[in-house]
Amino acid sequence: MNTDVPARVGVIGGGRMGAGIAQAFLAAGARVAVVEAGGEAAAAARGRVADGLEEAARRGKLDGDVATVLDRLTVVDSPAALDRETGLVIEAVPERADLKAEVLRAAEAAVAPDAVLATNTSSLSVTELAAALAHPAKFLGLHFFNPVPASKLVEVVVAPETAAELVGIAGGWVRALGKTDVVVQDSPGFASSRLGVLLGLEAIRMLEEGVADAEAIDTAMELGYRHPMGPLRSTDLVGLDVRLAIAEYLHRTLGERFAPPQLLRDKVAAGELGRKTGRGFHTYP
Repeated sequence: MNTDVPARVGVIGGGRMGAGIAQAFLAAGARVAVVEAGGEAAAAARGRVADGLEEAARRGKLDGDVATVLDRLTVVDSPAALDRETGLVIEAVPERADLKAEVLRAAEAAVAPDAVLATNTSSLSVTELAAALAHPAKFLGLHFFNPVPASKLVEVVVAPETAAELVGIAGGWVRALGKTDVVVQDSPGFASSRLGVLLGLEAIRMLEEGVADAEAIDTAMELGYRHPMGPLRSTDLVGLDVRLAIAEYLHRTLGERFAPPQLLRDKVAAGELGRKTGRGFHTYP
């Protein structure tokens, strides 16, 4: 057991991000409860975590055997079912402020008053989410990146009421997961989404204007600027629907430079959402 992570962790949401976060804490030795309502969704969440652990084991990135690690995972149907001894709860539900506030309030009521709550939001206001809680000093953002097991970065997002000592504690947890923490103050899009979305939107505008095709735009950034993944491939990985939602929020809060291009809206309307649907700005098997 890695004593630098909480012994018990709750993750609300068992999609790709939530499953990845759960895998990271399981691999570090924590017991993890994933919240996912409905038998089919719960089974899918468990399957994602199991698949991730199997892949980590194949790559020699997992200490211990998969079955032993997976034995520390439980799936519960609501935040109210979280163990009272849970030391950290991270929500990873869709980017809707009302939904995030709802599940965070339910989790806060279920766990002890000294438990830490965190949001994995990539752009929404941590300060506004904190306002929904009884103990905002014990709340902050922990913005993981997709795919979580392979990504080395976590943004620790600090709201005005976040306790100063919590920032250091959260950074220690991130490092115990084998990742690097960067501390940013709460602001629309933080550091990563604000810069990443702006680059992605400009790449989409260039494609829309016929400056170059998607392969050329991505290759230019990958080889010319040593980006590991071009901005259009990155958008496909994140999901065009997710990127559109973030862009719309940043457009409202930061102005016209974040206005979503019509091409992005058209592709989302057509169901071309990136890797998860097999087609976005590129095509995937």
